[in-house]
Amino acid sequence: MVIKPKIRGFICTNAHPAGCAAHVNEQIAYVKSQPQAATKPKNVLVIGASTGYGLASRITAAFGNGAKTLGVFFEKPPTAKKTASAGWYNTAAFQAAADEAGLWSKNINGDAFSHEIKAKAIETIKAELGEIDLIVYSVASPRRTDPDTGEVYSSTLKPIGESVTTKNLNTTKRIIDSVSVEAATEAEIQGTIDVMGGADWELWINALKDAGVLAKGFKTVAYTYIGKELTWPIYGHATIGRAKEDLDRASSAIKATTAEINGEAYVTSLNAVVTQASSAIPIMPLYISAMFKVMKADGTYEGCIEQIQGLFRENIYGENPTLDEAGRLRQNNKELEDSVQKRVTDIWHSVETETIDELTDYVGYHQEFLKLFGFGVDGVDYDADISPEVGINNLLS
Repeated sequence: MVIKPKIRGFICTNAHPAGCAAHVNEQIAYVKSQPQAATKPKNVLVIGASTGYGLASRITAAFGNGAKTLGVFFEKPPTAKKTASAGWYNTAAFQAAADEAGLWSKNINGDAFSHEIKAKAIETIKAELGEIDLIVYSVASPRRTDPDTGEVYSSTLKPIGESVTTKNLNTTKRIIDSVSVEAATEAEIQGTIDVMGGADWELWINALKDAGVLAKGFKTVAYTYIGKELTWPIYGHATIGRAKEDLDRASSAIKATTAEINGEAYVTSLNAVVTQASSAIPIMPLYISAMFKVMKADGTYEGCIEQIQGLFRENIYGENPTLDEAGRLRQNNKELEDSVQKRVTDIWHSVETETIDELTDYVGYHQEFLKLFGFGVDGVDYDADISPEVGINNLLS
């Protein structure tokens, strides 16, 4: 079939296998071109390994550091008439490249929140790796099923305390309008914490510890976005922000429970980037489009792969990691510089529908959005007839 993007609201409902592969190979090439830290991980578990920062972490671990990687993800396989999800094609391309490079790599497709998938990962680690020395937790999901009670928790994108009306870039209509979001209830706040907080990260580490597969001095990281004043009303000081605060709690808890093997657990603050998750958050398309305009002009913008490559080299395995006041690894210094934020704020207040292309880099934002699904990647023939049926080598479930 000839595969063209099918966009509905803030999501693309299909993906291009050749485009996803080309995008993954671009990231691999970037990582291989960069210097690495002297200390390197050997056996890496990436939970949420198929898109965004999780995929970038797996690429960096494998192709930058030569690590063996076990990837856990929850993706939709293709059929003869329907494409797979982008993460499926990303993983197929990653695995093909790993096979060609002679890198050990295996994959588990299933619900990372479940006991079953944790057990499958532990079984694989015991049989083929022995111990894990780095665990990356990068799961983004709107819902989570409690593995013990079966209760389904749902997350919301709402402010806390009072409703918020703010400027917005409506990506469907391509206009500047406003968005109003009502305040979250206590139940909605708790539900968001249950889905997006640190509970499952803790469950993973506890399961790995109890199984005896954590190496002494192992490291684990979970990713967060802090932002500044423009994004705080619906991000930082909101339900998502409350959930991200719970990651800090989980980090401390993990350090305490793994102290006897000198475990290290860090929340890592990263840049705002275009991901499937961020595109669903009100105000983020406008903020990121303005940020692109400013940081690309400065030559300082970094996407997922640049951020994670720097994180591994400078912070996770760097000799002098940069920490913020809460003890998080800090990789977002350039975005949060006062001069950058001032110019982004000036754009925010002045942009109107007629000046979107002049004042922001919405074109760049949209290009990055399409790339998430394998569209708009250089060198790919999007008029070619292509089969959607692509398999993943070394797929365990």
